[in-house]
Amino acid sequence: MEKIEQIKEDLKQVLSEKRYIHSIGVMEMCEKLAKIYGVDIQNAKIAGLLHDIAKETTSEEKLEYAKQNNIEIDEIEKTNPQILHGKIGAHIAKVKYGVSKEIQNAIEYHTETNPNMDILAKIVYVSDKIELNRKDDNFEIKYERELATKDLDETVIYIINANIIKLIKKQKLIHPTILKTRNALIKAKLDKKSTL
Repeated sequence: MEKIEQIKEDLKQVLSEKRYIHSIGVMEMCEKLAKIYGVDIQNAKIAGLLHDIAKETTSEEKLEYAKQNNIEIDEIEKTNPQILHGKIGAHIAKVKYGVSKEIQNAIEYHTETNPNMDILAKIVYVSDKIELNRKDDNFEIKYERELATKDLDETVIYIINANIIKLIKKQKLIHPTILKTRNALIKAKLDKKSTL
């Protein structure tokens, strides 16, 4: 509990009020989903709280941080440094708070996803999109919230599909990892069906 209170105080110093409120909302949603899916609640709360710790740094700061700390970045991340906040946030969480690799991965994967996401990473990814402060402007958030309590993988696929459509409409780059994650989840679903 002490670590969570310390993180909250630190986040107030580096995040806007809106982003801080969002981070609290993600932490609370992570806790709710962790109870449903049998994930360590403390880890889920810490990962949810820290997921956007690097979000409000500038693009230049993100690129400089990645360079200074030998964080590998690809061409799409160079073109759109905003998506680096997952990788940088994971590094900050490791260095500043000594969090586990599992929590680091959950923070890192919440932006670009990853085909090897574990349950905690999926919980953070979903919670970021459906926490209760989010408005239902662009996505079917009520449906996503309901689905998240029943089928986590299906929710991740649903959110990825919605994000891909949004990026296509805006003519933005799509990171290939998102497509790999989607394919891995759908393949796992198909494999499961074929064994039934």
